[in-house]
Amino acid sequence: MGKGEKLAYNVDISLIKINRNYYYEYKGKIVKKIVYKGRTFFDKYEKIDEPLTFQVMNDHIERKRIIAHDLINRQRNIVENIVFDYNGNNPEIFWNRASLLLREEGFLNFTAYNSKTPGHLHLYIHKGHTTLNEGIQIAKKLSLKLAGKLPKQWRVFPTDELPPEFNILNLPYELYKKERGASWARHM
Repeated sequence: MGKGEKLAYNVDISLIKINRNYYYEYKGKIVKKIVYKGRTFFDKYEKIDEPLTFQVMNDHIERKRIIAHDLINRQRNIVENIVFDYNGNNPEIFWNRASLLLREEGFLNFTAYNSKTPGHLHLYIHKGHTTLNEGIQIAKKLSLKLAGKLPKQWRVFPTDELPPEFNILNLPYELYKKERGASWARHM
């Protein structure tokens, strides 16, 4: 990239169905303290009640700011995605095992994106209009099944083990791999 050229946020996030009415910005310092289920959490992300514009997304991709989106549609109490936040050291093995499991479980559409840290992935399982409680149960079930095949090096979302404000993820930086409607899936 030449001097003066600007990056553009061109990562395909259409299946994530991000609520663009607001976003979260990482501030690098404690923004607020949250007590949840007897534990204290320190939130370093500030909710910005402004639209998530392409300029904000471009600032993220250019690494001028760290921007996150909400995984929960709070007005309807639903989630569109179950997400694995993989923080291990072998994304290829994780992708292969996770994609096999997801196909076996009947999930046809899922996308992995690279996160800021090399080798770390955000694997979005595009579930669509799922109640928050059902999403939490599906996430726990899938995580448990995958943990039988791999050492656990991930968190899953949505989760009720963290405050609702912590059910956010940084915007993806680039596509890793995607799966769309495999015709050979077991249940078809």
